[in-house]
Amino acid sequence: MIHPIPFILLAAVAVAAALGMLLSHNAVHSALYLVLNFITVAIFYLALNAPFIAMVQITVYAGAIVVLFLFVIMLLGAERLRSAADDVRGPERLHRYTALALALVLIGVVGYLLFQGGLGVGGTAATAGAALDASPQALGMELFQSYVLPFQVTGVLLLAAIAGVVIFGHTKKRGGENA
Repeated sequence: MIHPIPFILLAAVAVAAALGMLLSHNAVHSALYLVLNFITVAIFYLALNAPFIAMVQITVYAGAIVVLFLFVIMLLGAERLRSAADDVRGPERLHRYTALALALVLIGVVGYLLFQGGLGVGGTAATAGAALDASPQALGMELFQSYVLPFQVTGVLLLAAIAGVVIFGHTKKRGGENA
């Protein structure tokens, strides 16, 4: 386990990077804040004795996904984001207030669970003495035995996202024929 002082410092960096990502008006800066957040999460995985997941976090998320984000940002020329003080009316204003209310509810529930001990670090007496196996084989067995439904739901969501990209990215030719 990690000592509380480095944990608090890393948590502060992770939260600050997440806030920087959300509040930055430059999309490239937001992507770089996202990289910093992914790296701090990988350090948390290393502290929890899960080096495989930490390296996957860095290579897949901080490497491939953010490079893809930066490529799309540069390709579309969307470096500058719209200011939060721009004219917002109608459903967009309702969406902002709903998102703010839901964020406050989420913070309240997490705070309640933390103070009531519902998100404790320890675990039960039966699992306290068991050694954690962080190997890729153990991770795969746990994923396909205990978490089959969430794994399949994630697969269906990714398939739907791919289908959406294909459908929305499909362009028509000038003669009315599909490309």
